[in-house]
Amino acid sequence: MATNLSIDPDLIDQALEVSGERTKKAAVTKALQEFVARRRQKRLLDLIGKLEWDDSYDYKAMRTRE
Repeated sequence: MATNLSIDPDLIDQALEVSGERTKKAAVTKALQEFVARRRQKRLLDLIGKLEWDDSYDYKAMRTRE
């Protein structure tokens, strides 16, 4: 999907420098991938202390091979 964006040229230059990517498209794609990954990780961290754990659950028992 083609998209026209007005992005700060200095920010693009910095993204190219720190990402090691050779093209603006690759740098923006990598930045978006990392942004999405971080947001997903943050959602997982937000669950800390909100889940109830079953202390009797034996995860090793579930690994047995038949």
